[in-house]
Amino acid sequence: MNRDYYLTPAGLQKYKKEYERLKELKREKRIKMRESRDELWRPEDLNPDYEAVRGELGFIERKLKELEHIFKNVKLIRRTKDIPKKVILGSTMIVEAGGKKEEFTLVGTLEANPSEGKISVDSPVGRALSGHKVGDEVVIESQIKVSYKILKIKSSQL
Repeated sequence: MNRDYYLTPAGLQKYKKEYERLKELKREKRIKMRESRDELWRPEDLNPDYEAVRGELGFIERKLKELEHIFKNVKLIRRTKDIPKKVILGSTMIVEAGGKKEEFTLVGTLEANPSEGKISVDSPVGRALSGHKVGDEVVIESQIKVSYKILKIKSSQL
């Protein structure tokens, strides 16, 4: 089953750079294995250095496949000129929670970083705020009960 991955253009660029870096690292590891095959591999015993390089290479190859899967299923979050009437993926909102104002941008799971004010559309807060308008108050209950009042919705800051 394919899943859509929502990324901003900046987020997609970040993953593309990581992909290129990993491809280069994979080339370097393969060269290292070829150049030092005699040194690393002895038939009479499995050299732990060879196994370490082989393990690293396996990790890199799995990560490359994961990134390729993301690229095949990416949906770009586009910047909008108009201010949305309700909270949607990519919109930035100012909310009041517990007497404190906070600014959030609703992003896909891969880019979520609450310390940067980027919350996932799949998180409890993101799911609860999605589709609501300015003035709406949304209550989220988990271990504690938090009420978020949407004060303003801005055009996306992506």
